[in-house]
Amino acid sequence: MNNVYNLEVEVLFKISRVISQALNLDHALADILATLSETLDMERATITLADEESNLLVIRGSHGLSPEEKDRGVYRLDEGVTGRIFQSGQPFVVPDISKEPLFLDKTKSRQFEKGQISFLGVPITLHTKPIGVLTVDRLFEDEVVFEEDIRFLFIVAALIGQLVSLNAQIKAREENLRRENLSLRLKLSKSYNRFFIVGQSQPMVRVHQMIEKVAPTRATVLLLGESGTGKTLTARIIHELSDRAKFSFIKVNCAAIPENLLESELFGHERGAFTGAVGKKPGRIEEADKGTLFLDEIGELSPGIQAKLLRFLQEREFERLGSTKTRRVDVRIIAATNKDLTEAVSDGQFREDLFYRLNVFPVLVPSLRERREDIPALLNHFLDKLSREYGRRLYFTPKALDALVRYDWPGNVREMENLVERLSIMVESEKVDLSDIPPYFFLDSKPDHKPPMQSGSLQDIEKREVLAALERHNWIQSRAARELGLTLRQMGYRIKKFGLEDLVSERRGRGGLSTGLN
Repeated sequence: MNNVYNLEVEVLFKISRVISQALNLDHALADILATLSETLDMERATITLADEESNLLVIRGSHGLSPEEKDRGVYRLDEGVTGRIFQSGQPFVVPDISKEPLFLDKTKSRQFEKGQISFLGVPITLHTKPIGVLTVDRLFEDEVVFEEDIRFLFIVAALIGQLVSLNAQIKAREENLRRENLSLRLKLSKSYNRFFIVGQSQPMVRVHQMIEKVAPTRATVLLLGESGTGKTLTARIIHELSDRAKFSFIKVNCAAIPENLLESELFGHERGAFTGAVGKKPGRIEEADKGTLFLDEIGELSPGIQAKLLRFLQEREFERLGSTKTRRVDVRIIAATNKDLTEAVSDGQFREDLFYRLNVFPVLVPSLRERREDIPALLNHFLDKLSREYGRRLYFTPKALDALVRYDWPGNVREMENLVERLSIMVESEKVDLSDIPPYFFLDSKPDHKPPMQSGSLQDIEKREVLAALERHNWIQSRAARELGLTLRQMGYRIKKFGLEDLVSERRGRGGLSTGLN
């Protein structure tokens, strides 16, 4: 009896050490069961815990079971002996499992020994509430007293309950730390503050919420929206708020690189892979290892590159051009497009399977006309920024501000920033009036969004077109004339006709100013 007592104390000491050093719950549970088996001659053993999401009992720790047998150990909360122990909160002993109809042997691990095995199970409780079941197998003899085994298993189950509770507390603490870390990153992220401090409209609040949800995950993100809305900035924010922030953020503009070079740019090449390949070169995918690869204008990919990208997304492996060596990298993909990819799929221009691979977590970045309430704050934001660069602070008059709020902004935030910078250079006084805004600026607005004009005649339209061409070409008359299909003499006539001589002379004297709207 004393030897049994000493052995049990030794087992409890070993189990306590396992718990004190536990870093992974499943590994710790397996170590506990291995200790039981090695020191007390208990055969197969399992720890089954209730899964809150599925509402099932699932084997989380086992000893003496193969992975396949362990995977089969899933029970309803009221199913078999395991379910009975869980529901009743009471121990259960099966002296001979071959004679117990409740014993289901779902794991199929005892079929060769059914006539020799006893089965013992006790509930694992936490604050008097069952959270799982501890079971062990014993090889039985003619006269076996199970009370001592049950008493000891209750002690072990209590320790397991504390381990599960401790693990849950650690997970909750980790989640709180993750949220606090994300919150801190939000405050420190210059990109985030630049993007959202002036984005209080409902569409931007939705983007804000989606970024917070997806940033900490590994999910592929597809950014949708018009040009100039801030998709590149959104991608960088997602990267900065992720666990990959300390690694590279690599951007590839799929529309800016010729098709024959894009494959090499993405996947890299070996020496001699093609004419001009004088050395081996890693691709952007390799450079983004452990970080983020941002594929802008993804809708412009050729069918051949689409196929190669699909394979990489499926298998996370690739070969450089001219190489047979397969390489693997850990890269998060963020893609962006201003195209309707569903329409491109329907037209056969974009692979459907690639679309589904990219469209795991779509985020629509709204245009400025979809969040007009943000326009005044955005304008002030850019005025503040440029006041630090140019040493002067401008203000919009109510008339000018109203016109800009009603403007459709086809170039979105990029167009706005360029306009404000141009005004910061051009306007002499501190106030920006409607007359200071280039006349052509509102030509593309929808009729109900146009600012008030003094005249709607063809002559006024022609004058605005001449002004627009001159400003686009830094007030160089020959270039503006070429764009409008006029001779230099005809351009000079129109400048005189519209009374623009002094304006052209003044602007040319300043060296010309680019519109910056592209």
